[in-house]
Amino acid sequence: MKTKPIILALGSVFGAAAIGYATLAAAAGGFPALGPLPPPPIPADNPMTPEKIELGKMLFWDSRLGGDASSPCAVCHEPSKGWGDGGEISRGYPGTQHWRNSQTILNSAYYNKLFWEGNVTSLEQQAPAAAEGNVAGNGDRSLMEMRLRFIPEYVERFKKVFGADWPRMTHAYMAIAAFERTIVSDAKQVPFDRFTKGDKKALSESAQRGMALYNGKAGCIQCHNGPLASDQRFYALGVPENEVFKTEPLYQITHRWEHYQKGIDEKGYRGADWDYGLYYRTKNPKDKAKFRTPSLRELKYSAPYMHNGVFYTLDEVVDFYNKGGGASPYKSPQIKPLGLTDQEKKDLVAFLESLSMDKPILMDPPKLPPYAVMK
Repeated sequence: MKTKPIILALGSVFGAAAIGYATLAAAAGGFPALGPLPPPPIPADNPMTPEKIELGKMLFWDSRLGGDASSPCAVCHEPSKGWGDGGEISRGYPGTQHWRNSQTILNSAYYNKLFWEGNVTSLEQQAPAAAEGNVAGNGDRSLMEMRLRFIPEYVERFKKVFGADWPRMTHAYMAIAAFERTIVSDAKQVPFDRFTKGDKKALSESAQRGMALYNGKAGCIQCHNGPLASDQRFYALGVPENEVFKTEPLYQITHRWEHYQKGIDEKGYRGADWDYGLYYRTKNPKDKAKFRTPSLRELKYSAPYMHNGVFYTLDEVVDFYNKGGGASPYKSPQIKPLGLTDQEKKDLVAFLESLSMDKPILMDPPKLPPYAVMK
């Protein structure tokens, strides 16, 4: 890209502390600039109300929305674990094991593609896919609905929020989505956001150098751009497969079952030694091993990283990219060796950490209502 040397030169002349630098670098490269997040988009058919958000919060923690009443949303999305589950691979429904890392719901309000392969396009669609998914919540919709109808407080709350005589799962998922749209970064607590608004002390000198690398030499801005720090497109990085799939039977079973139920041919099913990613959805060979770009916001709290949780630290992630990703015949052309020095890698990590809030979003579980007493 011809403009890169010019941008890097400007950075060295004026210093990365120049508030407009991130915008200048991004604009020169033709990518949307990083910046504070706007208010979350709210769908017209699911407006936000305090009562709906409160109901959604309760349902998010309620284990009765699941198969055996052991797997509420909060099991895989714990506030104290960055609203993920803190493990490499997400826990599965009892008797199974999941096969991908549990993504944080932090800032999920801004995604137009949910899950690693972009299966759904809204939080209203994501909620049932998780609650009813065989290796996730494994809930039966009619059974979960019946449970809600035997809880008097829920009957009252659903009627107040949705005007329906009885709780419906469609409404339950709308309430959960409304609650999740409140779990977003607060720009006042994000060092980078404060920096862009004029607080020159918000970023350390190391982080400012890292910002220049992000927009220049490291090329992060190519995919992690815009306020969300994600272009929501799909790329193959050559991420190494997680060894658990070779050693643990439950992971092997789920891996093969996913291949089978997503329409992979018999040869692929019997081998089942790697994750096909976006290809499961499109069946286009060019999409093999591609996954949606995750947001880089709140990285301090959402380890481990990648679709299979193979990296536990940002240093590992930066090293991986610096080497040009992993070995894969499907690797996207953007993934090339970066040639970063040890100091540059430290500076880049410092900047990445500045995209997280000073303190994590924590929340106590709500008090859940009991079933009706049968007489």
